Amino acid sequence: MSSRPVLFPALLCAALLAGCSAAPGAPSGGGSAQRTLFAMDTLMNLQITGPQAQEALEAAVGELGRLDRLLDRNEPESDISRLNAHAGDGTFVTLDGSTLELLELCRSCYETSGGAFDCTIAPVMDAWGFGGTGEDYHVPSQAELDVLLPLVDSAALDVDAGMGSARLTASGMAVDLGGIAKGYAADRLLDLLEDYEVDSALLDLGTSTIAALGERDGGGPWRIALRDPSDGERQLGVLALSGQALSTSGGYERQFEENGVTYHHILDPRTGYPAETGVLSVTVVGESAAVADAWSTALFVLGPEEAEALWRGSDSFDYILCRADGQVQVTEGLEDSFTFWGDEYGYTCEILRR
Repeated sequence: MSSRPVLFPALLCAALLAGCSAAPGAPSGGGSAQRTLFAMDTLMNLQITGPQAQEALEAAVGELGRLDRLLDRNEPESDISRLNAHAGDGTFVTLDGSTLELLELCRSCYETSGGAFDCTIAPVMDAWGFGGTGEDYHVPSQAELDVLLPLVDSAALDVDAGMGSARLTASGMAVDLGGIAKGYAADRLLDLLEDYEVDSALLDLGTSTIAALGERDGGGPWRIALRDPSDGERQLGVLALSGQALSTSGGYERQFEENGVTYHHILDPRTGYPAETGVLSVTVVGESAAVADAWSTALFVLGPEEAEALWRGSDSFDYILCRADGQVQVTEGLEDSFTFWGDEYGYTCEILRR
């Protein structure tokens, strides 16, 4: 038996095209500030322009640190670690308001997605080796998964916002917010920037989650290159983004090979195995970065047909879905903002219309 980890640095090609970097003399005359930092287990880059750019940047960095300390289940004193530690003992754990808000959103996304997004998947993630800080990847036995799958159930996550607390009702349950925390952080940062004189901002929270405010240097929307999920050196196209956020999920970011089979980290909460739905990547665009984050995972798990059905029943998001058969599906809300390049590499593009 052999186990060989294969890591890729980004879900989304963050090669931000011409004019994306904040620079002196940016729009509306105010100065600019930029910082690269490590938070939430990933490298982030914040670019802010405006009269109070530096003050806004410092506040944003502080907020990222605060959220990281609350939401990281690998930090012993975090809200999520304390919640997980009391799973099944009946204790309602007092939590920060941000943590409670995010857990309520997780419950909502779980219900709307029919269980395709489930923040209580942590025990199964750990069984595969995807949940920790190391790279101890391995394929769990079916017997092991059969024991763990009953613990994956967000319906058993009780959130009492009035009391400021939450609990996990079954012993062995655990929450992992990796599939939504960066999106939630982006939303919090956008809210925070409203307290400052900011003309524009690009918040790249690990390239899989990007939020854009205002226009890039030189005018016009920010331009984001979406990578080809089959080749990190190529791009499917360019997406113009302003006043919105995006999240990309693709199996190529974390994967490993065992006995000649490649396994990726996007697990189907219903089976405990990596989702195999004929999808290579999904990019979701919407006003809420947290919702986009959750939906990019859910649509990957659900597959093209169910993804389209959910989109037709909602007006809160659009998406770009790359299928294993070479078809790239773009919902009509992104038709004018997405420039397709994939035909150079054998992909075809279809616009989905309501």
